[in-house]
Amino acid sequence: MQKFKKLQQNPHTPLTKLPFLLYNIKWFSSFIDTDVSGKDRKNPMDKKISEIFGAMVFNDDVMRERLPKEVYKSLTKTIATGRTIDPSIADVVANAMKDWAVEKGATHYTHWFQPLTGVTAEKHDAFISPVGSCKVVMEFSGKELIRGESDASSFPSGGLRATFEARGYTAWDPASYAFVKDGTLYIPTAFCSYTGEALDSKTPLLRSMDALNTQALRILRLFGDDQTKHVDITVGAEQEYFIIDKKMYDRRKDLVYTGRTLFGAPAPKGQELEDHYFGPLKTRIAAFMSDLDKALWTMGINAKTKHNEAAPAQHELAPIYATVNIAVDQNLLTMEYMKKIAEKHGLVCLLHEKPYAGVNGSGKHNNWSLTANGKNLLDPGKTPEENVQFLLILAAIIKAVDDYQDLLRISVAFPGNDHRLGAHEAPPAIVSVFVGEELESLIDSIVAGTAYKGAKKAMMDLGIPSVPVFRKDTTDRNRTSPFAFTGNKFEFRMLGSSQNIAMPNTVLNTAVAESFRQFADQLEGTKNIDTAIAKLIKETFAAHKRIIFDGNGYSEDWEQEAAARGLSNLRTSVDAYKTFMNPKNVSLFSSMGVMSETEMHSREEIYFENYCKIVNIEAQTMVVMASRDYIPAAERYVAQIADSAAKKKMVCEDVSCAVEKDLIRRLSNHLSEAYSAVERLKKEEKTAAAILDVKNRAEYYSYKVIPLMNELRSAVDSMEIITASDLWPVPTYGDMMFRV
Repeated sequence: MQKFKKLQQNPHTPLTKLPFLLYNIKWFSSFIDTDVSGKDRKNPMDKKISEIFGAMVFNDDVMRERLPKEVYKSLTKTIATGRTIDPSIADVVANAMKDWAVEKGATHYTHWFQPLTGVTAEKHDAFISPVGSCKVVMEFSGKELIRGESDASSFPSGGLRATFEARGYTAWDPASYAFVKDGTLYIPTAFCSYTGEALDSKTPLLRSMDALNTQALRILRLFGDDQTKHVDITVGAEQEYFIIDKKMYDRRKDLVYTGRTLFGAPAPKGQELEDHYFGPLKTRIAAFMSDLDKALWTMGINAKTKHNEAAPAQHELAPIYATVNIAVDQNLLTMEYMKKIAEKHGLVCLLHEKPYAGVNGSGKHNNWSLTANGKNLLDPGKTPEENVQFLLILAAIIKAVDDYQDLLRISVAFPGNDHRLGAHEAPPAIVSVFVGEELESLIDSIVAGTAYKGAKKAMMDLGIPSVPVFRKDTTDRNRTSPFAFTGNKFEFRMLGSSQNIAMPNTVLNTAVAESFRQFADQLEGTKNIDTAIAKLIKETFAAHKRIIFDGNGYSEDWEQEAAARGLSNLRTSVDAYKTFMNPKNVSLFSSMGVMSETEMHSREEIYFENYCKIVNIEAQTMVVMASRDYIPAAERYVAQIADSAAKKKMVCEDVSCAVEKDLIRRLSNHLSEAYSAVERLKKEEKTAAAILDVKNRAEYYSYKVIPLMNELRSAVDSMEIITASDLWPVPTYGDMMFRV
């Protein structure tokens, strides 16, 4: 039990080494009991939960059980070192994987990959092979496991592939566990073109992991660590989301087509009472979350925390940490299961960053850290001023964030996220680092060359005899910080809720690897290594202290101060994309072997193209809804009011119709505004779509089309406020957020 408690305290322990023990209160309520001696009986559900956890995953335990000893050793060595699999064992592994999958009900297999669409892709092939004229056997070869072929022409390639050049390859990623879902064996893979360029999100991620491992080992060797063979990047992705009743969702064309409400007046009540945050779960939500937990647990996903978030109908799920490539796969699976299981409950899961205007949107906090031999390299210890290795790593990370602010901003840039970044609910578009009062004081003393006086370990005493006194943290948290140190990890808080977390982690891994490379180049071979390290730490903190900020990131003062410090402020996605091909960024990715200049050019084009497509769909949806739903509804109400006024005059000529006249006048004005905005939006949308250069097209959508979309929304929302509810054609914000 002491060993398990120790593992619990270290969230970065690899998943394969973490014993599983989760408690579900609803299940436990009917089992908790004590025997006559007063000792707790063993809960019968413990065994049941532990049996289902990872039951559908071809994980380390399954491999150890089903593979010959030498094959298992060879495969685990491949996974641990990131090296190429021995082809001689491929058939053995494939056959064992197939037998296991068939026992789990699988009839097909698929190479599961992450094209540059932001979602996953899969093509299913049956295990069957014909024997004679009317018989089949279930077969799966090593060749089929290691390599697959997919039509690459219909996926975004940013010019890497012509339409007629169709061949693409999927390659097995042994470090990501295969799993069975819906009768199919899913094999996580990388995806590349016929000529070898990466066409996916996973390939650059795996390359960045290798780059960071290589450079991190050089840093550890400087401190005499010759035992560590591999440095792991661990990530825990907190996932925020909204839930809506499916019947209401189906009546909203904007939600169906775009994932967010393009129109909608505020409800009388929003989140201003702060009563939803961490509040009791509603019955339908609790049932959905319970089923979601069970489904994720069977897939080996350590779904740990669930709660209501700040906005009405908003919630969050947080997992225990996993190695970054596994964390990426698991987060994609989590989002998929959220949608599928919500539907079974008559609900819809909204993963858009801003489904509703006027209340908090949804993000995805990316908790990032480094581990070696089970030790967290970002743990400062009780005396961080004496932990030189930690200080050097901290300096490298701060330098990486400062040097590549633009890349970190680009990694989270897309239209949905533009609606929430800096909107007094999420970090601003200005990238900065929060390290906390204790570490910032330590950094100041190092830069100034003065003695550091450690922070006092204060105790928290609430003055209630029955409540224990406990030691409080030496620093508070800063929820407005884009990149915050939170004790033994960095929390990258700018990610949007719908996005694949591969690119943000690819950028972070590569940037930190570059800092490590520069440090190692400078320090290796130095005679007085301790002095050289101390000097480098001081110089790095001094050179990059501008990126450290512990104040209110929402304030206008910070925007002005950031500009004075020389920090970038890339307000929109289009502004960010323009910096992607800067020479320093090309040099970073190419020198680290993460992406070639050609692969970067393709992604730049995809970024702009995707932005254009999303805004185009939203603009066209607004035109359709305003023309066919909202304007006719308001016109009917105007006619109804006019008819009512005429009938009043027929009964009593001297009766006042001032109310009717005012309503008609106001609605007619808004109708004129809406109609005019629709016509202008249609014109501007056609103009934008006709622009051939994708960068210019994206700029036109950002600077010309979106302002007109906002104008149209304002007119329609104004009509909603004064139109009779029985005539309004769609569910309102109040309906959608409070009737779940």
